[in-house]
Amino acid sequence: MKFKQINGQNQRIERISPTQLVVGIDMAKEIHVAQATNFRGIVLAKRHLTFKNAIEGYEKLQRWMDELQQKHRLKTVIIGMEPTGHYWWNLANWLANKGINVVLVNPATTKRNKENRDNSPSKSDPKDALVIADVVCRGYYYDYTRQTSVFQRLRTVMSDREFWVTHSVRLQNRIIRWLDIRFPEYTSVFKDWTCPRSLATLKHFPSPLEIESLSVSEVITGWREHMQRAGGSTGMEKAAQLIAQAKKSVGDTTALSEAKQDLERLLKEYESIVEMLEKMEQEVWKLLDEIPMAQQLRSVKGLGTIFIAAILSGAGDLKQYAHGRQLLRKAGLNLAESMSGKRKGQIMLSKRGDAKLRKYLYLATITLVGTNPVFRQMHENNVQVKKMKKQQSIFKLLGKLARILIGIVGRGEPFSPEKVSPVFIEAA
Repeated sequence: MKFKQINGQNQRIERISPTQLVVGIDMAKEIHVAQATNFRGIVLAKRHLTFKNAIEGYEKLQRWMDELQQKHRLKTVIIGMEPTGHYWWNLANWLANKGINVVLVNPATTKRNKENRDNSPSKSDPKDALVIADVVCRGYYYDYTRQTSVFQRLRTVMSDREFWVTHSVRLQNRIIRWLDIRFPEYTSVFKDWTCPRSLATLKHFPSPLEIESLSVSEVITGWREHMQRAGGSTGMEKAAQLIAQAKKSVGDTTALSEAKQDLERLLKEYESIVEMLEKMEQEVWKLLDEIPMAQQLRSVKGLGTIFIAAILSGAGDLKQYAHGRQLLRKAGLNLAESMSGKRKGQIMLSKRGDAKLRKYLYLATITLVGTNPVFRQMHENNVQVKKMKKQQSIFKLLGKLARILIGIVGRGEPFSPEKVSPVFIEAA
């Protein structure tokens, strides 16, 4: 029995049987297109099938496949599709619930094989469906495996959270832009504009014109409407600094009334999103409590809740991976090299995988280097002893993290520094 590794998972290589109907489907928002071939790639239908993305269309597809199976005496059917966007999701689940074998094809594979049949770069939905069927015939696919309910729920929450985090960053950039124009000296008083005292200032008197004529006590009185413990030595010092900067501010004062209304709206939306993200984090905590392996991952000091949730939502059940390399491939963190003859190209990351998983594995590694003594020691050893560049060391440790995660889940053990780094033991 042979295996191939696609998207970080070991897939069993099975030749398409002569008794199998191969169907390739090109997915779209409203109308899907299907083509059918035999195991040799010979087209079996007189014409491609178009069907709606609705139950009537799904049933039309099933009747079409049943007729082809009866006509050509084929026992089973295998359906291939590209997992692009979200249009494929409902159909794949409906077919899987019917017990029909659904497989997924990498879009990059179909893109590079579209000229195989007609030696033409032309593109159409029927041709794309036929190319997908061809790719399946040659075995370049991986099985569609549905994750358990808790992993699907975690993925949904984390995907939602990612959207609102991105929106929050845009809002923060917009508020910073407002301050740069209206009160550029503001950041010399509040390094972090999101702190409670700064938010109280922006709500009550955001313009330098409103502050320059106030006294320290009047500023503190204004803060008390929006926060507790507004006074004290820190409050008096900040109020004095704010007044001094307001008196010499070069901020723009045109259309100030409209600008203040804009800031008020931005602050309300920002605080609403912050509250929403806090609730989402509580939901993530509850979901992780339902996943036993999450408790093992928490044994890695510095690997916080969001990192664990992001890794599990992107990778799914880590027990399905036999080695850390498979997790790296799933995230597109495996190395790719271009070379021919005497020419040796640059080695780079393939980036053919889950972009969010890749992002959070990278950020988790950087965090661990700063907070986890084991990873910090290994990083220092890589940089100082092995003379690696810092970024090179980070990516090496990223591979180490992937192996650690798969290892502790596979063995059912918590993280053990002694098993990870001999360098750390010597240093200790």
